[in-house]
Formats: sequence, C-alpha cells, structure tokens
Amino acid sequence: MNVSAANVTVVLDYRDSFTKAVIKNVIVVVLSISINYINAGIIRTFCEHQIFYTNPRYILFFHLVINDMIQVSLTVTLFIISYIIYKIQVFVCCILILTALFATENTPLNLACMAVECYIAICIPLRHPQICTIKRTRLLISLIWTTSMLSVLPDLFITLATEPLDYFNQHVFCLRETAFRNPKIIERRNITYTVYLVLVWCVIFYTYFRILFTARSASKDAKKARNTILLHGFQLLLCMAGYAEHQVKEAVLQWFPKYYSDSLFACYIIFQILPRSISSIIYGIKDKTFRKHLKGHLVCKVSSH
Repeated sequence: MNVSAANVTVVLDYRDSFTKAVIKNVIVVVLSISINYINAGIIRTFCEHQIFYTNPRYILFFHLVINDMIQVSLTVTLFIISYIIYKIQVFVCCILILTALFATENTPLNLACMAVECYIAICIPLRHPQICTIKRTRLLISLIWTTSMLSVLPDLFITLATEPLDYFNQHVFCLRETAFRNPKIIERRNITYTVYLVLVWCVIFYTYFRILFTARSASKDAKKARNTILLHGFQLLLCMAGYAEHQVKEAVLQWFPKYYSDSLFACYIIFQILPRSISSIIYGIKDKTFRKHLKGHLVCKVSSH
C-alpha cells in the first residue's frame, strides 16, 4: 500500500468521538463565519464607494476576498459533510473539490499581481496610470482564472480518461486523493506547485527589494508599500505552505499514526483557514482609505439602529 492509500485508509478507519467532533466543527464554523462576516463587510464597502471599484489595487483586493470567501465556504462545507454524511457521491465531490482548488490556486497568483502593482506605483509612478488600467486589471483577473483552470482541470481529465463512468456514482470520503486517485495526478500536481512556488516567490522578492531600495530615500508611501509586500509575503508563505500539505500529512502519518485525525484538523486550520484571515487585516484594517470607509459604514449602521 502506498502512502496516499494509507492516508485514506486511516481517515476511513478512525472516527472522532462525539465530543471531539462537536468541538472541531464548532471551531471551524465559528472561524469561517467570522472570516466571511468581515469579508462580506469589506465587499459591501467596496461596492458602495466608487473610489474602490475604479482603482486597480482595490479591484485585485476585491478579487482576493471573493476567492477567500469561496475557498473558506467550500472547505468548511466539505469538513462538515465529512462528519455528518461521511461519504458523498464522487461526482458531487469532484465539483466541490475543483471549485475549492480554483479559489485556492488563484490566491498566490493574485498576491503576485498585487505586489507588481505596488512596485509600479512606487518605482515607476508616472507610468502607473497607463500600465494599471481598469481594463487591464480585469484581463489580468481573467488570466489568473485561466491559469488556475489549466492547472486544476487536468485532474478531472485524467480521471475521466482512466476511470469507468460508474466510478462517479460511487460514494467516497471526499478528499482530493479519493476523488482524483490516479498516481499521475499527484506527480503532475507536485511539478505544477513547484513551478508556482518558484515564479510567485521570484515576483515577491523582486518587487520587495526594488521597493526597499526606493524606500531608503523616498516617501512614506514607499515604506508603506514595503510593509505591505512583507505582509503579502507572509500570506503567500502560508498559502504556499498548503502546497506542501500532502507531504506534511504523509510525514505525520508515519510519525504519529494514532493522532492522524487531529493532525488533519491542525493542517486544515493552518493551511486553509489561517491564510484567509490575513486579507482583511492588510486592507480592511491596515489600509487607511479602506479603514475610513469601513469604519464610517459600521458607525452609520450602528447609529441607524
């Protein structure tokens, strides 16, 4: 039995006690509601003020928040399903997994684009209005989705080519490894993630050091942009750590097989939930313009009651 098969076997064989299951689900639901509530407030603020949806920087941020909400909602849904229904139809599982993967893989690409926008605004400000237009920003978002689809959809195509049609009517414990179980998929995924890791981190490092050089003798805006890039880097580090989640699970299974279920829960919180809580901090709280409008919206909402 290979390690991936062992992962699935352990998950299927081990069930949490009722108390532990309730605690885990309550934690996940509370975190997801908190994150989505804040993000929903940010989206409403974005839509109600023209200054945001006519600014490429905030459009990219809006796209990031939308992806965060999709990813959190779907992964929490899958988490709850794993305890209540336990097994679902492969066809349904594939749809949920693919949609979550689209949102997950969009995030690093979106962060790289936001870092480039910061770099252009600080290092070549005179060309920023010509380079970073609304039309180009929308095209960039389309390119992000296209890239993610080209990365994720081969999982489905390989499965369609190698599995009988009856396979999609079977019921499985819904994980990526159970829905897309062909070994070639794992090999292809590792190569894709490595390419993502190298390209995105090259962009982050390049933009950070260029802005750092500018910030030494420039304005406060350059220094703020440098700090923003650092936060993007930290968020990206957490997101990219998710690319190593499979290897982490394999290591934990070998070292602590008795605690594998708890390790899966910890991995889920660290790799899937935590990175999605940082976006609201970077722009919803740190960014003065957004904070002013968000605060004004909340004050008006409270006073109206």
